[in-house]
Amino acid sequence: MQVGEQAAGAAARRRKRDREATRRRILDAARDLFGEHGYDGVTVRMIAAHAEANTALVHRYFGSKAALFGEVLAGESVIRGVIAGDPGGLPRRLAEHFVRQVDQRSVTAMSRMLDRSAGHPEVKEILLRYLEDVIVEPMVAQLEGPDARARALLASTIIMGGGPVRRLVGLGDLRAADPADLTDRLTAMFTAALAPSVHRET
Repeated sequence: MQVGEQAAGAAARRRKRDREATRRRILDAARDLFGEHGYDGVTVRMIAAHAEANTALVHRYFGSKAALFGEVLAGESVIRGVIAGDPGGLPRRLAEHFVRQVDQRSVTAMSRMLDRSAGHPEVKEILLRYLEDVIVEPMVAQLEGPDARARALLASTIIMGGGPVRRLVGLGDLRAADPADLTDRLTAMFTAALAPSVHRET
């Protein structure tokens, strides 16, 4: 390889690292600002300044504030990893995930983002796509038998319902419950939600 080709290759690698680092800074800045101010209280200019980038780069890498919010949301979520794995163990994994979320003493970046942004119309659209792409469709892929989507949606209501309960009532009573018992109960709930329907003859 010629010296010039080596230099060009090294420069290309540096540019790629710089792009990845800038993209990461923008995501981190957006997560912090959305969590602090909510979707309405944040502008692309604020995110760019916080990330030490310019607004053109934010638009180039993410397209829009809404798309950036969606990418932050997907990046902060761990549910995709919980769903992946042995289909037979899915109800238990979902139950354990739910209990971990209940036991979370500090408010996560995702919780703050959702608490302060959920009412915005653009955010509702993002949450619908998130529900489909990150929760429902991966669960459907794990299920066999009829009505897989309906069963996945039923399980999703258990997963997503924890947020409103936390915001309106608090989780003190659930945290006081025995975690093993709570996990067993939730496993039974997820098992029932995800199981194929048993049609009774009349």
